Amino acid sequence: MSDFSTDKDKLIQELLQERDELFQENYRLRKIDNGALMDTLEAKAQELEAVVAKKEQQIKKLTDQLAWFRHKFFGSSSEKHIAPDPDQRKIDWDGLEVLPEEKAVIEDAEKELIEYERRKPVKDKQKAVRQPLPDHLRREVEIIEPEGKQDNWVRIGEEVTEILEYKPGEAYVRQVRRIKYAEKQTTEERNTDNEQKEEKTSAIRIAPMPFLPLPRSNAGPSMLAELMMNKYFYHLPFHRQISMFKMIGVRLPASTINGWFQGSSDLLRALYNRLKEIVLESDYIQVDESTIPVINNEKHKAQKAYLWMVRSVMDNLVFFHYDKGSRAQKVVVDLLKKYQGAVQTDGYQAYSIYEQKKGVLLLGCWAHARRKFSESLKEDKTGAEYALAQIAKIYQVEQMATDQEMDYKQRAELRKRLAYPIMRAFEKWIEGYYPKALK
Repeated sequence: MSDFSTDKDKLIQELLQERDELFQENYRLRKIDNGALMDTLEAKAQELEAVVAKKEQQIKKLTDQLAWFRHKFFGSSSEKHIAPDPDQRKIDWDGLEVLPEEKAVIEDAEKELIEYERRKPVKDKQKAVRQPLPDHLRREVEIIEPEGKQDNWVRIGEEVTEILEYKPGEAYVRQVRRIKYAEKQTTEERNTDNEQKEEKTSAIRIAPMPFLPLPRSNAGPSMLAELMMNKYFYHLPFHRQISMFKMIGVRLPASTINGWFQGSSDLLRALYNRLKEIVLESDYIQVDESTIPVINNEKHKAQKAYLWMVRSVMDNLVFFHYDKGSRAQKVVVDLLKKYQGAVQTDGYQAYSIYEQKKGVLLLGCWAHARRKFSESLKEDKTGAEYALAQIAKIYQVEQMATDQEMDYKQRAELRKRLAYPIMRAFEKWIEGYYPKALK
């Protein structure tokens, strides 16, 4: 037993001595490099922590993008927001620096909207009633006598039933006959013996050909108008119209239709240029670009291109602009190079140039702004729901004006009285909430 205790004490002494030697060696090395080794290790640790933090931010960003794409492709596409709590209408004044009189105006505007919703008449859903057929339609009368009519029957009236029928549009040939006449004339000529001789000749007289929209073409203006209306108003492509004509016995080659279309488009160019001038002369326009498939003749397949739309809001006039399918900023710069007024667009970066252009006021779109808050519901539900509720109030003001069939002046006064105070409060809330959202 004593031998075991002796060995144990000896082992402990050896361990303690080894520890002291390691400590002294560590102290010696630290003294030699003046603590540089520990500093290097600490710096390396901080560097690794920074790398880990950066990776975590990148992972979060990619996770958010993945969630957004999943919602975009598999989630609901509706942006309509219904607050779960009816008390959501109340404004949270945290972070708002408004004057007492401003707060009173905002509260009055909200109360008026609530009262309007309460007393707004509910439209009764009326049962469908068969409307009489228009009087201007041609009537084909069909008289049906009862079978076995006898001479002693006395007519006391009739039962009239009107049935709506349809006859497909008729394609007809306009045959122009120009009558030709020969005008007899008398001329005098001298023969070799200087004797006068009378000879009767004739001249052809015929009326000039009526003016046709397309020279050297057998398409009348009504046919060209029908093709264009069907294509752009009723969205019937030419190959369907060709099939429809074929059903009534008229065969029109596709190359012929395309030639008529190009000629008709050239005839409308002056009207298009005038429409463009009228729209760009207004002081308030809306601009947007939309994708359309365009056939690439070299690749023999459709590719994505962009069609620009410019709308005069007050005149309700629209023209479209196509520039080789491009969506580049240079397209809109050339399109609106002389424009002066308000331009309403989405958040596309190409329009940012008009933020600094003199004489142009760049306006945003509430629908696009609301979309961003809808997309952030999962990230910041409280802030997003509050923002959507305020935007809903602005839309409520617009619906109120629409229900009452207000004109532009009345709508402007309503916006000034109800929408503007809500927008000012919303703006101040955004300014106060923005730093919190970035954390």
